[in-house]
Amino acid sequence: IGLLTAKPYLLGKLFFFSYRRPGEPPLIKGWLPYLGVALQFQKNPLNYLKALQKQHGDIFTVFLGGRYITFILDPFQYQLLIKNHNKLSFKVFCHKFFKAFSLTKLLEHGELNDDIHTCYQFLQGKSLDILLEDLTKNLKQVFEPHLLRATNWNVAQLCTFCSSILFEVTFTTIYGHLPADNRKELINELRDDFFKFDGKFYYLLSDIPLDLLGNVRSLRKKLIQCLSSEKLAKMQGQSEVFQKRQNTLEKYYAREDFEIGAHHLAFLWASVTNSIPTMMWATYYLMRHPEAMSAVRDEIDHLLQSTGQKKGSGFSIHLTREQLDSMICLESTVLEVLRLCSLSGTIRFVQEDLTLDSELKDSCLRKGDFVAIFPAFLHNDPEIFEAPQEFRYDRFIEDGKKKTTFYKRGKKLKSYLMPFGTGTTKCPGRFFAVLEIKIVLIVLLTYFDLELIDDKPVKPNYNRLLFGIEYPDSEVLFRYRAKS
Repeated sequence: IGLLTAKPYLLGKLFFFSYRRPGEPPLIKGWLPYLGVALQFQKNPLNYLKALQKQHGDIFTVFLGGRYITFILDPFQYQLLIKNHNKLSFKVFCHKFFKAFSLTKLLEHGELNDDIHTCYQFLQGKSLDILLEDLTKNLKQVFEPHLLRATNWNVAQLCTFCSSILFEVTFTTIYGHLPADNRKELINELRDDFFKFDGKFYYLLSDIPLDLLGNVRSLRKKLIQCLSSEKLAKMQGQSEVFQKRQNTLEKYYAREDFEIGAHHLAFLWASVTNSIPTMMWATYYLMRHPEAMSAVRDEIDHLLQSTGQKKGSGFSIHLTREQLDSMICLESTVLEVLRLCSLSGTIRFVQEDLTLDSELKDSCLRKGDFVAIFPAFLHNDPEIFEAPQEFRYDRFIEDGKKKTTFYKRGKKLKSYLMPFGTGTTKCPGRFFAVLEIKIVLIVLLTYFDLELIDDKPVKPNYNRLLFGIEYPDSEVLFRYRAKS
């Protein structure tokens, strides 16, 4: 498809940029028009970048999907992106996201974007405490009617299981409860449509025409209509962050405007698209590593006992943000999952020719190119993390406290874990996402016995490269039952 839809000027661009100016990083352009090195990169991005690093050093340029992208692999040079922020732009990338969700006004109105960003303050502080309370109540409603009655072993697919739970509790926590008697059917239909859309989202960011992407246009329209102002007004128990966003949007749009629903779809996508695979991987690794499961369960039991909470037949857990933050073993487990499974990248557009001033060697970048850092390379550096391919639940624990000091070449790293991006574009919902994963894991480990049926190694499928947490390359069968 990429070959069929490549724009003619890209072939000229490939020819024009095949030579290097003095001071420019080495160029690896591949042999396929438009795709360049895309196939090698997607097959195994870490191994491919390691091979290029060995041959060309820490800074080099690749031709990837019609774009020239300069990768910076040395973590001590990451600050070059921040240092040159006036010549590097995130807007080009943002515009592709806006278009993917059919957000046209955001492309033209900077004030609207600024006002929406002010709403993210309601994902922190006291507002985050309220979200946690609502999240716990919604978990009770999801688990009690059916799952906590499953006293016999039930076999399930792990991705499907985690998607079902996390999508529903996230949706109801942010947008409220559906009023209809058939709310379960409605939430299931919404979830199924959402994941069909999400499966095509990566292609929406490309230059591939919508007409070649099957039913993605109709799926997007259906989801946006489900999240219209009229339909969401009927929901009960809406979050503060949703209400502030809705009020902000109504300053710029008529209340019935179709694009308001597009904003809510984008926010829903951002709320679940990485949390769900993170939850899946965390559950998988805990089941695969009994010592990790035992350590986290012991920590949960100790906290529940110290707060006077007893594990009964019903759902009775209530934990504050401070209590969740005190769980060093659980925190380390979640951080280790993010280290292993995040393949997000930080990408900027080069607005004018510039020189990256480095201690080792200056590098010249061309206007119109992109520059990127790929934190997964940092996360898998054996000099920083011993045996980086292994899951070690206690990797971020030192002397009974959270470990925050990691070194490379004898120097302390300012940033050693970057699953949520960097700088001003760091994910604003990261605090809620981590709390949500923690509380769901606590519920699962407290009330259920969990066992893997498929004990096969599972790898990422690399379908979401540079965009977050990868899903596994195959489903994982497991079984669960409510503890007696």
